[in-house]
Amino acid sequence: MCDDFFFYLLIMIINCRNPSYVIRLLLIRMFNITKHKGGIMLAKIIKRLTSTLTVVIALFSSLTLPQSVSAAETQYFPVASSRVGPYSAMGTGYYGAQIDYMNYVNMTGGVNGVMLTWQECETEYNAVKTVECYQRLLEKDGQRIVVFDTLGTPGAYAVINRMAKDNVVLAQYGYGRTDGADGRVWPWVFNAASHYWSQIAVKLKFMAQVEGGIDKMKGKKIVHLHIDSAYGREPLPAMRKITSDWGMKLIEISIPPPGLEQQSQWLQIRKEKPDWVTFWGAGSGMNSTAMTNAARINFPRDRMMYVTFGAAEEDMYPAGDAAKGTYAVANALPGEYPLVKDIKDKVYGAGKGNLADPNRIGSVYWNRGLGAAVMWIEALRIAQKMHNKVGKAVTGAEFRDGYENLNMTEARLTELGVGGMLAPFAISCANHEGAGKFAVMQWDGTKFNQVTGWEAPGDPAFIRGLVEASAAKFAKENNITPKKCG
Repeated sequence: MCDDFFFYLLIMIINCRNPSYVIRLLLIRMFNITKHKGGIMLAKIIKRLTSTLTVVIALFSSLTLPQSVSAAETQYFPVASSRVGPYSAMGTGYYGAQIDYMNYVNMTGGVNGVMLTWQECETEYNAVKTVECYQRLLEKDGQRIVVFDTLGTPGAYAVINRMAKDNVVLAQYGYGRTDGADGRVWPWVFNAASHYWSQIAVKLKFMAQVEGGIDKMKGKKIVHLHIDSAYGREPLPAMRKITSDWGMKLIEISIPPPGLEQQSQWLQIRKEKPDWVTFWGAGSGMNSTAMTNAARINFPRDRMMYVTFGAAEEDMYPAGDAAKGTYAVANALPGEYPLVKDIKDKVYGAGKGNLADPNRIGSVYWNRGLGAAVMWIEALRIAQKMHNKVGKAVTGAEFRDGYENLNMTEARLTELGVGGMLAPFAISCANHEGAGKFAVMQWDGTKFNQVTGWEAPGDPAFIRGLVEASAAKFAKENNITPKKCG
């Protein structure tokens, strides 16, 4: 009977959610036994109880306790991926890196002990499906997301007006609505790292340097060849103004999505004989098709400049020799930086990597996704400290404060293992763009070679003026009172 009791007691202690009940049961049992058997039996019980508790302690040290008993704090993140369709190369690399980094953070202790959780939803780079995914991902297990990353301007425009209402940061990592860089009008929207108006200004600055100066640009002809979407049209307000001021002729040519049929557009380019082409494509099929068509009409590839979202290895390889010489710009450079190597060793070494092909680790798309995720986690770390919640999950408003206080100095980027991969930047109440800088690269047939350092527009104040004017116009049209920044 005594052995049966202690076995039953052991099971009760391990499984019971009410320890006081078990203790009460133990005392009653001890009283009944000593009442009939005396002190000798009590000594035996105490000895046996000591052995039982030793077993319990050993078991508890090796078991993972139920979350309701003892569990780390968690912070939930959404992954609105685009792994299916013509933009899959971009989506698998970008979102694969985000998941890899979150796994890495968890494997190295979380964010001050806070473990990261996430849920994925496939958007196919479609605005309607992006909204559906936003709704589906908004909450999980009673916890709301604090950030959303669409990796697409059409998707960003589709959800942008939900952010303030839902207390969710829209993290446009180098894409999206450009005047979201004015935090006074768009407090929940961020363009870090760097938006399309700064990007087109950097490209035009580079072209002017190649041509011998801005004065040499007068009379030059430039084609903006772009996918017919909000993304493809986004750089045009700045591009129209700059080319007009420089006395250039701008020709705008659109390509219907998904952009695989471009013959008529390139015949028009052959007729126009432009000096330069800026290509704003999306998806490796569209991007490589442009290079093969350029080769077909003998348009020099070293007079073509690709957008960041066409500037990846996966966009170049399918075009073969036709891609050689093409220029592109980057807001995250490829390469095996210290953090990249650490993730490769720890996450992929443990068989937990998200990419099917680990050779893509360190590529442009993967490094860009890593850069975005690094900013999320740094913002979370800052938010915890700002709001005296170190080791605890934060709210959307607290996360927004953390994001707005990002200060990614060269020293901090190096400490995080991405020094050189990203341009240093800081966010402020009014300026939600960050660096506003890009690096120019050129494809040599097998890899990208960096041509310039991190370059800002020739006149950053001019670009900022365009941003503020656009944001002020939106605020007036929508009866928005801009936030006052100290």
